[in-house]
Amino acid sequence: MESARVVSVNVGLPREVRWRGREFTTAIVKEPIAGSRRIEGVNVVGDDQADRTVHGGPSKAVYSYSLEDYAWWSQQLGRELGPGTFGENLTLAGVDASALPIGERWRVGTALLEVSEPRIPCYKLAYRMDDPAFPKHFGAAMRFGTYFRIIEEGDVEAGSPMTREREALAPTLPSRDVARIYMFAHDERHKLADIPALDLPWRNWGAGLPDED
Repeated sequence: MESARVVSVNVGLPREVRWRGREFTTAIVKEPIAGSRRIEGVNVVGDDQADRTVHGGPSKAVYSYSLEDYAWWSQQLGRELGPGTFGENLTLAGVDASALPIGERWRVGTALLEVSEPRIPCYKLAYRMDDPAFPKHFGAAMRFGTYFRIIEEGDVEAGSPMTREREALAPTLPSRDVARIYMFAHDERHKLADIPALDLPWRNWGAGLPDED
């Protein structure tokens, strides 16, 4: 099996856009960068999010997507998609980002990251792909990628190795299954309630409780 590694580091800043009669701010447009970048705080240096209430923050600090999923999408769509297209900070090879268990920890470059939650598609992904139906297709494909939270700050660049440092504490689920339950299988939501590495809003939703700050 191919060794897990970073093939591209991608960053972008918020910008005002107009799409199909709607104006909004988004930072989904990410571009690959050369050289090493620091992962610190709640971001890759040089990256940001437009609305921290739904994007970014400690548990959505670093979004990752797999190169193997890009190959699948390129075939499905009949056009080549390059790293950063889906707004991810790290494009990975040799690892299925969507299959990583919540709470598993990986050394990525010199940073230590923990799998935190899946990416739930929204209208900004529709804008990025210029297709109002694309979030629905993205969800149905079950190729969500995953977010990481930052446990130890460090540096990363294209070619940085990835090494699993700690397995997830039980109970857990693959990031993909968390998204599947949230989007398509509410009858299984109880499975999220006791996953220690999921943020409280996720666990409350799983337990049928209101969100708490």
